[in-house]
Amino acid sequence: MRVFEANISFEVSDYLNSNLKNITSYDLANQKVYDAFGIIHFFDNNEELETLKEIISVNQNIVEEPDRATEYGDFQTNLDLANKVTLYLTAKDISPEIVIEPTCGKGNFIIASLKNFKNIQSVFGVEIYKPYVWETKFNIINLYLENPNNIKPNISITHCNVFDFNFKSIAKEHSNNNILVIGNPPWVTNSKLGSLNSDNLPKKRNFKNHSGLDAMTGKGNFDIAEFITLMMIETFQKINGNVALLVKNSVVKNILFDQVNKKYPISKLEKLCIDSKKEFNVSVEACLFSCNLNSKSEFECSEFDFYSQNELRTIQRTERRQDQRKAKRFGWFDGKFVSNIDTYIDTKDIDGESPFVWRQGLKHDCSSIMELDKVNGHYVNGLNEEIKLEDGLVYGLLKSSDLKNTVINQSRKFTIVTQKKVGQETNYIKADYPKTYQYLTEHQENFSARKSSIYNNKPPFSIFGIGDYSFKPYKVAISGLYKTFHFTLILPQNDKPVMLDDTCYLIGFDKIEFAVYSLILLNSDTTVQLLQSVTFSDAKRTFTKDVLMRIDLVELAKRVDKAVLQSELEMLNEKYNLNLTLNFWDNFIDEMTPVNNRQMTMFV
Repeated sequence: MRVFEANISFEVSDYLNSNLKNITSYDLANQKVYDAFGIIHFFDNNEELETLKEIISVNQNIVEEPDRATEYGDFQTNLDLANKVTLYLTAKDISPEIVIEPTCGKGNFIIASLKNFKNIQSVFGVEIYKPYVWETKFNIINLYLENPNNIKPNISITHCNVFDFNFKSIAKEHSNNNILVIGNPPWVTNSKLGSLNSDNLPKKRNFKNHSGLDAMTGKGNFDIAEFITLMMIETFQKINGNVALLVKNSVVKNILFDQVNKKYPISKLEKLCIDSKKEFNVSVEACLFSCNLNSKSEFECSEFDFYSQNELRTIQRTERRQDQRKAKRFGWFDGKFVSNIDTYIDTKDIDGESPFVWRQGLKHDCSSIMELDKVNGHYVNGLNEEIKLEDGLVYGLLKSSDLKNTVINQSRKFTIVTQKKVGQETNYIKADYPKTYQYLTEHQENFSARKSSIYNNKPPFSIFGIGDYSFKPYKVAISGLYKTFHFTLILPQNDKPVMLDDTCYLIGFDKIEFAVYSLILLNSDTTVQLLQSVTFSDAKRTFTKDVLMRIDLVELAKRVDKAVLQSELEMLNEKYNLNLTLNFWDNFIDEMTPVNNRQMTMFV
């Protein structure tokens, strides 16, 4: 049977072979295993008993395991890491009576818990992959064969989808016990599992209730580990105990971000960073997330290196507390969500609202057709086809990797801009730009193959991230992907505005002076410190519209020293052959000041 495709040691195989070979009833076999090792319902039926007896009678103990990590985010925790996690928890005086592992895999966290926690009364493990269920049971038997004098609590390992298991029954039965939820839930998103037709999915996929464009463009997608972590917190929030789960860093950030609304009764939140390449051979920023349950709600989290904190378990508690004061703290401060509370304090006054709306660059999801190089005066597309187009709809294009210099007036790539606003009809192209229309229609299949639902029921060759702002001659932009806290001034090319792709964020201006004044303010040390305090280095996008809209340029302008402003302007003039003055500074301030404030000022 495939369910027994699990590793089993010779010692466990010999023990089971000797003690079960003459038993024909699975009820009797279950009682025997329970009496010896505390495992409840070892077999589900007689067929499983007979199949296992057949397998162990020939000492089959080696199997070739499928790669579940790549497809299912199933990164099994090695026993050494599981031991270090449980030892870290014991050093914090955590001593659970009830241990729950919602996705127990091969059971290494359960084994580590049985080794290191001395007051366990019951263990509950849930696992959807049947071979892992058996491997966990075999590993528990192996532990007790090697340590026969260890206390044996009641142990239940259930083959079940974690989202179908009734954790509330455990909460009700053990409401007066101290519990620990521990483990390593899958590092995978719901959309990924859905594409694999996995059964291990919650019934309600858009669990944060995103709607409309947000849900279509990705915000409705979520991490399975985040769902499981929140499910555990919600289920056991009113019971004394702790949560300790290995998750991606983004999960901790999301939970803490939502905490301001959810107000879960959790405290002493910790994010202990691990080396996921070393532990799991995967390039993912991950950590041990730990918190206390049934306590006064807290809205910040301390961040440590797991390995250095683990070494501190032998140090006296007073010394360890002193060390923890040096931890980086992130979370909610004065109603704002920040990545470093301590550095944020000095710049919180400029954390407000941008007077200019930051926009994302254009999106077309058809780069091989829409993005062009110019070779010997001819346009060449991503398919290496040389094409002839009218210049009317062709604009210079910059990507995140291009935003290295402070000022840019030339682009290495070009793009076709088919619309001036989202949803605009594209019929005009046929009459006004016949060569461009012919080229686009010849590659209609490429546009039809675009997977995003945002293009459904839209005019042919539609693009997004386009509007009046796209055609402003002067832009200030920043890469959303790179961790460089540096803004770039973009000048027109051949008397046409330069476009940016959707990995970039921009504000546009009609006056070059306004663009340059903004550039100087945005590249100031104060702005850099603010952005370093509110962005997360492990985020998929360091900068987003939400982050950039927090930069209050009006407040920044109040802080700037006019002599410094003049000096920066002169340096830009000299280096980039500009000829700008501060003559428009007051106009710039007026442009940024809300109309209501201007009216109030008139009557002062």
